Amino acid sequence: MNQATLRESVSLTGKGLHTGATICATLHPAPAGAGIRFRRVDLPGQPEHEALADYVGGTTRGTVLENGTWRVSTVEHLMAALYAMGVTNCRVDVDAAEVPILDGSARLWVAAIMQAGIVEQDAPAREWVVTEPLRFDNGKGCTLLIEPAETYQVEVHVDYPSPVLGKQSARLDNLSDFATEIAAARTFCFLREIKPLLNLGLIRGGDLQNALVIYDKRIWQWSMNRLARKLGQPPIDASRLGYLSELNYENEPARHKLLDLIGDMALLGVHVRGRLTATCPGHGFNTSCAKQLRATLNNR
Repeated sequence: MNQATLRESVSLTGKGLHTGATICATLHPAPAGAGIRFRRVDLPGQPEHEALADYVGGTTRGTVLENGTWRVSTVEHLMAALYAMGVTNCRVDVDAAEVPILDGSARLWVAAIMQAGIVEQDAPAREWVVTEPLRFDNGKGCTLLIEPAETYQVEVHVDYPSPVLGKQSARLDNLSDFATEIAAARTFCFLREIKPLLNLGLIRGGDLQNALVIYDKRIWQWSMNRLARKLGQPPIDASRLGYLSELNYENEPARHKLLDLIGDMALLGVHVRGRLTATCPGHGFNTSCAKQLRATLNNR
C-alpha cells in the first residue's frame, strides 16, 4: 500500500473530556513521510511532534503524548480513525492540551476524514509484516498476541466483575468495516468511577452524550441526584441498574476497547500486517506493548 493524506483540511470543535473547555482540532494534508503529527497552535512557537509511542507520558482515562511543553491527550479515537481510513500523513492542529472528545467514539472523525477526502501519495507506506507470533503479558490478566496474517485483523476480549457488563468480545477482520462496525462505539465508564475521577480533576467535560455510563452498583437516590447535577444531566432513576444511554451495539464496550487498541497501536507509526488478539486491554498496557515493539522494530 502507498502512503495517503487528506485532500483538504477539515475542522471539528467540541468539549475536552477532561478540561470541559471548547477545543478546535483541524486536520491538514501533510507530505509523504510526515506521519501523523500534532501541533499545539496555542503554545509559543507552535511545537509539533509525530504521534509515536515514544512520547506516551500518561494513560489515565486516555492516551497522553508529551514532550516538554507539548502535550496532547485523548488522541486514541482520532488515531484509530486515521489508521483505519488509511491516512498515513496528517498534521493535526489543536488549540488546547487535548483532542475534543466529540461523542466519545471515532464516528465523527471518520465522517470528517471522508468529507475531506483521501489522496494516495507516490511513496510506499511503512509496513511491519508479522512473520512470527509475539506475546505480551503484564501478569495482571492483560495479554496481547500478535500473529502473522494476510491483513490487519483485531480481536478483543474483556471481562469485568460487573452484573451489567461482565464478559464481552469483539472482532474486526477487515479495516474497511471499521466505519460501520467499530467507529460508533463510545468510551465507557462505571457510575461508581465518576466521583473519584471528578475529585482528580478529570472528566469535567464528560456527560451521557459523550460516554456510555454503566450503573451496576445501587446507590441512594439523593446521591444519584447529586451526581446527575454535577454531570449536568436530568434526574436518573437510582432503582434501575443498567446502561444510562441507549447502546449503539449490543457489545459496545468490547468494540470500544477494540477501537482504543487500534488507536494506541497506531502509535507504532507503521502499518501492521498481522492479527492482534487482546485480553482485557487498556491504554497503559496497549502503549507499553507499542513502546516495546517500536524499540524492536527500530533495531531491525
